[in-house]
Amino acid sequence: MSTPDIRVEKGHAEPEEVAALTAILIARAAAQPTAAPAHRGRDKAGWRRLERTPGFRAPHSWQG
Repeated sequence: MSTPDIRVEKGHAEPEEVAALTAILIARAAAQPTAAPAHRGRDKAGWRRLERTPGFRAPHSWQG
């Protein structure tokens, strides 16, 4: 007898429940996305680190 690929750690699962879970896992593993998602991000972060900003800001600046 071979060892099962799926094991119930806690509680008791009926054979039908294990079969349903196995079918779902196989279907999800077989599903392939239609196309790779395009990279929509920016190359740089949208914020700046405070230690890299210049020390002086104009009085009318919105940044500080």
